[in-house]
Amino acid sequence: MMDITLTEAVGYLASFALMVSFLMKNINALRIVNSIGCSLFVIYGFMLATSWPIIITNLFILGVNIFYLSKSRNK
Repeated sequence: MMDITLTEAVGYLASFALMVSFLMKNINALRIVNSIGCSLFVIYGFMLATSWPIIITNLFILGVNIFYLSKSRNK
């Protein structure tokens, strides 16, 4: 197998989830898959010896996704 570290694997998985999320036609599915990618990017940010720009940006996007998902379920 390719010689990648666990940190790199999490980063690639996060990137893949984000890319797949933008292929979704349903906005709720997009937000769910995007949230998974953002969560993985937060983990990746901590695995990089705490990369605050990655962590803060993805926590913000995750919060926006959660806000709109909860708003759409309350209708």
